[in-house]
This record gives sequence, structure tokens and C-alpha cells, in this order.
Amino acid sequence: MDLFGHEDPEDRLARERQMSYASHEEIKRAIEACHRCHLRDEGGLGPVLSTGPADAPLMIVGEGPGRVEDDYGGPLIGPSGQLLDKALASVGITRDHVYVTNIVKCRPRGNRTPTIEEGHFCGSIWLAEEIRQVKPKVIIGLGKVALRFFLGRDAGIVRSRGHWIDYHGIPVMPTFHPAYLLRQAGHELVEAKWQVYYDLKAAKERAGEAAPDWVWKSETPPNLLEELTGEREKRHAGGPHF
Repeated sequence: MDLFGHEDPEDRLARERQMSYASHEEIKRAIEACHRCHLRDEGGLGPVLSTGPADAPLMIVGEGPGRVEDDYGGPLIGPSGQLLDKALASVGITRDHVYVTNIVKCRPRGNRTPTIEEGHFCGSIWLAEEIRQVKPKVIIGLGKVALRFFLGRDAGIVRSRGHWIDYHGIPVMPTFHPAYLLRQAGHELVEAKWQVYYDLKAAKERAGEAAPDWVWKSETPPNLLEELTGEREKRHAGGPHF
């Protein structure tokens, strides 16, 4: 296997089994200590971990941390995350009732989109282990990096969104990343928002069928920036990022 994880499927599965951890807390500690690729040294404050309950039936997977996420240490909490929260609220979900993480754990320099190779390398190590631990009933993949990881090949999100993918027996619903919506305007924005709404609704309904007793929302939505203030202080104590 080279730096970006090019390997055959059998080798990949064997490596994933070898990397198994006993608990979700062990995964977090291992991710925090990870220096396996160049992204850790591109100038961010370190890996961005997950939010939400580790037994949630619905997992949401983004691409990689941006500036705000790197600053606070939580996934999808900047402008894209705030739009995601509104989209989730439209189908009766608050963020504290779903598990949210990213394909790539460290911030790419300049907030660029992670490459397919970077997504495959990081995702096949850490996201695969998160999925093994959480055992979600349904996964929502946000954007093309997540789509290509779960699909296992190159594909476009515009044509693929709304169509179920099977990932080792787990149904995955690919949909637009909120950052894509922030770049739209007019009729295109309205149409894209409706498409995301229907994708999230379908994912929630399917997860709800598998976990009928799951509670999907809190009366008061969580303030993730406030909750992550302590984590932000710890991250900045380690030095500046660029």
C-alpha cells in the first residue's frame, strides 16, 4: 500500500480488522495521535473528531474540517454546519441525536476539498473503524468526497444524490454538501434545498424503521460552538495554525 492507500479489497478488509479498537474512546485517542499522512502537518490544529451519540442509528459523514471546525475541534459547525442544522430541523432532527463525522479528519491547507486519494486513505483507516463501532443503520454522505469513498469509484454528486448505495450492508444516502448549497442562488438554490430535504427525509425514515424507539430531536437545539469552547481552548494551547 502506498501513501494514499491504494490496495486491493482483501488487503483493505484485513487492515481494517487489524486496526480494530475496543471502544469509541480508544478510536478518538488513536485519531488524536495519528500522523499517518501529510494533512496532519499542513498547518491545522490537529484532527477534528465526531459529535453526537456513538449509538445513533443515523451517521452523517462530511468531507473534511474547515477553518471553524479546525478552530473548535468539531465537524460541520461553521457556515456549512449551520445550514446543515437547518436542513436537519426541517425533517425533525437536532444534531445531538445523530452521529456526525468527516471522511478526512485534518484540515487541508486553504480549506480546499480533500482529494479522492486523501479521502480513501483517511477514511479506510478511521471512518471505517467509526462505522464498525457505531454500527449505524443508515449513513448520509455529504458531497463528492463521501460519495466516492462509499461508492468505491469516481462519480458525480449531481447525478448520484438521492440514490441509495450499499456499503458493507449499510444503506448510504448521498446528497449535496451544505457548502454546495451556499454557492447556489435563485431557482438552483431552491431546487437543491428541496433535493436535500427529500434525501434527509428518506434517510431518517429508513433509519427510523430500523430503530423505531430512537428519539430524533431535543426541545432546545444544542449550541455546538458553546459546547466545544473547552475543546477550542485545549487546541489553541498547542500553538497557532496557519
